[in-house]
Amino acid sequence: MVYTRLSGVLTSLGLANMTKLKMLDLSDNQINTSLASLGLQNKKSLEELYMSNIGMSGSLAALGLANMTNLKILDLNFNQINTSLASLGLQNLKSLEKLYMRDNGISGSLVSLGLENLTNLKILDLSDNQITNAKVLANLTNLKVLDLSSNQINTSLIGLDLKYLKNLEQLYMRSIEMSSDSLSLGLANLTNLKVLDLHDNHINNSLESLGICKLKNLAELHLDFNSLNDHHLNCLHNLTNLKILDLSGNQLSGKFLSFVAHDLTSLEYLSLSHNILENSLTYDLFQPTSENRLPTYQLKVILLRNCSLDVIPLFLSYHYNLISIDLSDNKLVGNFPAWLLENNTKLQHLSLQNNSFSGIFQVPKSKCNLNLLNIASNNFIGQLPKNIGSILPRLSYINMSKNLLEDSIPSSMGEIKRLNFLDLSSNNFSGELPDNFFSGCISLTMVKLSNNKFQGRIFPKYMNLTQLEWLYLDNNNFSGKIGNGLLNATFLHYLDISNNKVSGEIPHWIGKISSLSYLYMSNNLLEGTLPIQLSNLERLLVLDVSENRMSGSIACDFNLSVMYLYMQKNALSGSIPNSLFQNSKLITLDLRDNKFSGSINPYWFNDRSHLHFLLLSGNQLQGNIPNQLCQLRNLGLLDLSHNILNGSIPSCFTNLTCWSKVGDIDCTIDSIGDLWYIYSEELDFHYTSTYMVEGLSEYSKLQIIFEVEFMMKSRLESYKGYTFENVVGLDLSDNEIIGEIPSTIGELEGVLVLNLSYNSLSGTIPESFVHLKEIESLDLSHNKLSGQIPPQLTQIYNLEVFHVAHNNLSGSIPDQAQFGSFNESDFEGNPYLCGQLIKKKCTNVATSPPPTVIKDEEEDDESVIDMEAFNWSFAGSYVTIILVLIVILWINSYWCRIWFNFIDICIYLCFHWFSKNNWH
Repeated sequence: MVYTRLSGVLTSLGLANMTKLKMLDLSDNQINTSLASLGLQNKKSLEELYMSNIGMSGSLAALGLANMTNLKILDLNFNQINTSLASLGLQNLKSLEKLYMRDNGISGSLVSLGLENLTNLKILDLSDNQITNAKVLANLTNLKVLDLSSNQINTSLIGLDLKYLKNLEQLYMRSIEMSSDSLSLGLANLTNLKVLDLHDNHINNSLESLGICKLKNLAELHLDFNSLNDHHLNCLHNLTNLKILDLSGNQLSGKFLSFVAHDLTSLEYLSLSHNILENSLTYDLFQPTSENRLPTYQLKVILLRNCSLDVIPLFLSYHYNLISIDLSDNKLVGNFPAWLLENNTKLQHLSLQNNSFSGIFQVPKSKCNLNLLNIASNNFIGQLPKNIGSILPRLSYINMSKNLLEDSIPSSMGEIKRLNFLDLSSNNFSGELPDNFFSGCISLTMVKLSNNKFQGRIFPKYMNLTQLEWLYLDNNNFSGKIGNGLLNATFLHYLDISNNKVSGEIPHWIGKISSLSYLYMSNNLLEGTLPIQLSNLERLLVLDVSENRMSGSIACDFNLSVMYLYMQKNALSGSIPNSLFQNSKLITLDLRDNKFSGSINPYWFNDRSHLHFLLLSGNQLQGNIPNQLCQLRNLGLLDLSHNILNGSIPSCFTNLTCWSKVGDIDCTIDSIGDLWYIYSEELDFHYTSTYMVEGLSEYSKLQIIFEVEFMMKSRLESYKGYTFENVVGLDLSDNEIIGEIPSTIGELEGVLVLNLSYNSLSGTIPESFVHLKEIESLDLSHNKLSGQIPPQLTQIYNLEVFHVAHNNLSGSIPDQAQFGSFNESDFEGNPYLCGQLIKKKCTNVATSPPPTVIKDEEEDDESVIDMEAFNWSFAGSYVTIILVLIVILWINSYWCRIWFNFIDICIYLCFHWFSKNNWH
């Protein structure tokens, strides 16, 4: 056997010299080039060849398969060999017994593959292709396993060939879009068939017409997610050898169960999930047929998920060998059914999530072998049993989230050494985490304690969770500085300690956890600067340190490869480093409400950027808005409000395709999305080694929810999920921007929010705003806009908020359509506006403002003196008084004598005063 990971040219491998090679496994490599160098054409001794997922495509003549006449097993799964199939040379491989060609994009008919000559073939897997015709199957009379799932085969044609496959034991035809013409399948002739899988088709015919009920040897039957009702299943009682029956996802009501249950004497696995079963009809299922007689068979697996049950079926009390019970997503009430554990000592899997169970969670008196326990989303109250760890020591999966459980975690939890998944989130747990929990549960990979009242120091030194990958501690009362207990969690992928009371600085050692991809530390009491060591986290996708007390400047070489960066609501200062924008993967940059200064550097932006949310509001940025910002083709949300920016609004915003939505522009964010933690527990059924029944799995959704805040409709809104990706807006409010509003802004048809308030914009409201068909909030208040409100704006039917208060607008306010719902305050501070909305009649006088005079801002303040006018007024008054005095003296002699006597006295006194001072 040869097995290795290879790529490129393979002549150095020396395969050509291995003349007696019988088995070769090259799977999961990248050897899609230089196939001729493999030297396989002379490998006549080769019996097994595995080449799945090696990136092959196109012609495979160079492989030399035609010469491998002794080949018995060939695996070509997960390649792209949908062309030049004739070159494969499969027709010469008459010794071939197993052929795997899953997911290769093979289309059309199988004739081109040359399969009709492979008469010794026993296993054929052609699933997940685009095959429409399988006429060659009639020659493959030795087939025992056939998988044609996920193709588009015409079932009326394949039925003609199936009847010849008398040796067939396993037939898989999942998701092949069967229709009413499937009556001619010819299944009745497959008398040796043991496994039949018709999952996810459109079957709505009786099983008798399909010939299924004549298959006396059938042991495994999958009819889940079809359109079957009770009447279609009348003949099921004939299948006395049936061990596995899956009827989930149909239209059953449970009426067929009363006669089927007592005839399927070999049944061990029954799934009726996602049907609407009537409780009154499920009580008698599998009960004793007489007073003293127990069932001759014992179920091992019963799946009744989402069946509208409000009472646990009584028949479960008569079955004692159950390994798995799933009663999730029903309407069950009452106390925890501990009797299920007591009656079934072999029980490994118990799922009761999303019901209405209440009371205290109880455990049996003796030790159990349970591996999986899911009681999430119920109404359990009180404390967990103190001996839970000693009674359930084999648990691998525990989900008790979304209940009303309280108090501390029992110390016996540390005795569950195999515990892999633990979710206690959204309860009322409190107190500190027990020491032996950190040191005893050494197998934990996922811990979720979110939304509780836990307290104490976070990450103590004695933590021994070396396998930990996911850790949720958010929304608790943890406090103190961050300990170094996570240093040995070298596989940590996700860490969330947000919304606690954690203080101190972010430790530098976090930069050593190289596997870390998600780091959430928001809304704590963290201080200091951002450690440069975070730049070492090459896999980091999300960093959230928002709403802390961090201060100081960011190092100029602080370089992250993240997609989402949240640092808002801190006290960070200095210039925004250019390195933040050098990351082309960045989607969200939120630096709101800090103390950043300097200008917006035009070199931050380029057309390679994926930046979609740029939030820089609430800082001290100044200068112009550079035109280079318009190179951000994916930009969807821009918030530059509450800064000191000046200059005019760039007219190039029309280049931003997410705002313009010209044609069918796709502005969907390439976000990470939700992740799933999959727990799979292989149940030890005695038939798993014979047939392809998989172990039961439990799926827990670990949501990666991305969020932005944006002022929308006069209030701060939080956008998540789908709305997060689709919110598109521009906020330039509360700056010092001047000039007119560019008419091209009206071309931004995709914008939902436009806020230009609290600036010094002049000119008129562009009539082109009528094209803002998607806009919901438009705020132009507190500017110097003049002219009328364009009546065409009444055609913007999505508009819910419209503010134009405190401008110089005039004329009539429209009152049609949505304008009739706006408030008077939306238009205040415009003395020449009129209309019914502000209770002011429109007249020629009222609607005609005085001639526009350009004034300085100082003219608006009456307390400021105009010095030029004052000087001219003073000079004019002085000259007037002199002239009046001269005229009076010239006309009246009496006053003339009085005036000159007064002048003589003044001269005498001044002379006397000067003489006296000079003598002294």
